Amino acid sequence: MRFLWYIPNTVAPGHRGDDSATVDDSVELARIAEQHGWEGALFGTGWGRPDTFTVAATVAARTTTFRPLVAIRPGYWQPAHFASSAATLDHLSGGRLLINIVSGQDNLAAYGDVEGDQAQRYARTREFMRLTRLLWTSERVTFSGEHFHVTDSTVVPHPHGTGPRLYFGGASPAAEKVAATEADVQLFWGEPLDGVAERIDRLRRLSADLGRDLPPLEFGLRITTLVRDTTEEAWRDAEAKVAAMSSAADQAGFEGQAGVFRRRGPAVGQQRLLDLTERGDVLDSCLYTAPGRHGGGGAGTTWLVGSPDDVAAALRKYADLGIDHFVLSDTPYREETARVGDALIGRLRAGALIS
Repeated sequence: MRFLWYIPNTVAPGHRGDDSATVDDSVELARIAEQHGWEGALFGTGWGRPDTFTVAATVAARTTTFRPLVAIRPGYWQPAHFASSAATLDHLSGGRLLINIVSGQDNLAAYGDVEGDQAQRYARTREFMRLTRLLWTSERVTFSGEHFHVTDSTVVPHPHGTGPRLYFGGASPAAEKVAATEADVQLFWGEPLDGVAERIDRLRRLSADLGRDLPPLEFGLRITTLVRDTTEEAWRDAEAKVAAMSSAADQAGFEGQAGVFRRRGPAVGQQRLLDLTERGDVLDSCLYTAPGRHGGGGAGTTWLVGSPDDVAAALRKYADLGIDHFVLSDTPYREETARVGDALIGRLRAGALIS
């Protein structure tokens, strides 16, 4: 199993209750992650935030084993430029680079993108990933697609092996076709076990039906984990955090992620998480859905809450379904990077779990 953390990629302090805001802060968090069992961490992307490649290159240069999982959007890059940048960072870091392809909408006008509807967006992403792999593994590439074209293109240097592994997210039918054919790892948000099992089965069938020509698709979980010494302490802190989120939202006149997304139309995966609140505040053994009603979004919409044994047992149940990659997080980052790493990684690797 692969265990990755999350490092905020932002210049503004106060992100999700933490004060990380500089490259030095990111390097410090990466070093803490190295020391406490994490293989690496995800760096998020979004227009108006620092460039993830620049941050990741700086962090990789100042760490030893840490593997940056760099989120990128095809709309920011031409494939050949991206393939060259990624190959260079992978080469300089000794093969430590991982890539998270993000295809959701962003502030298109701010960076001059002109992508169309969902079908077009994912078709472009699929072509972007296919051409990137070709550039990593071949020389003098000529490619003419619907969205991208290159002639006699060679990336120098080539990355290690066949190139960085490509993580991908998305729950719509269009996104799942991309994952089934082009991704190395499909990332899921924190859904209950039955939902994840259903999606794994569907993606495996899609891979066969669509003639996947890559090694079998692997699966990952991106979720918040609130871990304390005892079950009682964990739930007390989780409920206090959600109460504080609710109070802050009320004072700001904020209607919460659920209301915002329902008005403007969320991504399919985010809507799946928001709909979980109708099934109850706690699903499976310790999946907490209430954060999504009070401002939690993305990986913060649902949390796994409990003692180290509680949360490790819950994660092992995901592993039993076929999840091999875990991208976890909680705030404040400095404290929780160490706490969660020490509490969970050894238990999971050794299989010392309470079922």
